[in-house]
Amino acid sequence: MSNRIHYTMPGIGLMKRRLEKEADAVALAVSAAAKKYGIEPSAAQTLETKYHTEAGDWYVALGWDDMRIIVRMDSVLARVTEIKEIRD
Repeated sequence: MSNRIHYTMPGIGLMKRRLEKEADAVALAVSAAAKKYGIEPSAAQTLETKYHTEAGDWYVALGWDDMRIIVRMDSVLARVTEIKEIRD
């Protein structure tokens, strides 16, 4: 008899998302912007949010002063995957 233990990982569709609510995604995006750009979190204004159901990604557009960014986050891992600056 083998002493091996076999662990299986659930498919991505079966995993519970860590960023389930829009408010969670906005909070993570504001935190990332504050850290990267050295702004006060209260300075960042949420311009738009979108959730991509197939990819499981949140997109949050933030703005302050003359800066605009889009923060892309993985909802399962609850981490920022990309910050894109928008230039006028």
